[in-house]
Amino acid sequence: MRVWRALRSLGCATLRDGVYLLPDSPDHAATLQSVAEETLAVHGSAEIYRLAGCDAIQDAALRALFNRSNDYAEMAKEVQTFRTELTTLAGTTVNRRMQSLTRRFEQVTRVDFFADEAQQQMLAILEDLQRSINRHYSPDEPIAKDSPIPRLNPADYRGRIWATRKRPWIDRLASAWLIWRYIDSEATFIWLESPTDCQADWLSFDFDGAAFSHMGTKVTFETLLTSFKLEENVALCRLGALVHFLDVGGVPVSDAPGVEAILAGARAAYPDDDALFEAVSKVFDWIIGNYIESNQEKNHE
Repeated sequence: MRVWRALRSLGCATLRDGVYLLPDSPDHAATLQSVAEETLAVHGSAEIYRLAGCDAIQDAALRALFNRSNDYAEMAKEVQTFRTELTTLAGTTVNRRMQSLTRRFEQVTRVDFFADEAQQQMLAILEDLQRSINRHYSPDEPIAKDSPIPRLNPADYRGRIWATRKRPWIDRLASAWLIWRYIDSEATFIWLESPTDCQADWLSFDFDGAAFSHMGTKVTFETLLTSFKLEENVALCRLGALVHFLDVGGVPVSDAPGVEAILAGARAAYPDDDALFEAVSKVFDWIIGNYIESNQEKNHE
């Protein structure tokens, strides 16, 4: 039973009883070898072979054994049911169920070796669900616009006052950090009671009508990356993916649960927004430092 569970978790397809398939790769070969050794150690039988289809039709048939469309279809049905119950559920229940759906999507995509449009469709469904949740439980969250993002020169945005909504969360905190570290090191931040309190000469971000906010599929952090020509910075783009996932959902990011827990703890510990920003800026410094280092290690491999 333990071996069967291991094979299932790897995403193996079943060719026939006792015959399991994985796409040929060094990692899969090493993993299957480990499973085979474990099986032999308890006096079972295990052999590993390479299999190739005789022609394109047979190759397609083998690939079809890994099709995850049914898994995505089941998730889509669950989302549909979830939507009908959304307005009746407590926020904590909604978050828990959304996290469960996200984990399932991550598990399926991890073994979706030949991804097709079904994966992208499911991702779009989850992103739309997250937007619906945000609109209901966080009505002040900005609604994305489909407008071109202007390309700007950071030199024209130095020593300015930047304003966003009070009690910032992931997108506002990360955006403020990005502004301070990469755009305007002399920035002053104002945490608004209401967006209507924003003065005309302040640079606003992350609310409807702000100078910088959600654009298309981008959250505010990603909009700033594009606006100030920072999107070629691999580490910042990786952080952008994390911010995007925690803010509006989408493609799961492995670092997200830990970062979310740290930021939630900081937000609870610091009722003053300036103190909160100072504290979490150190966290973002550490994260980006780690991303830069890991990217350098990859480049040297």
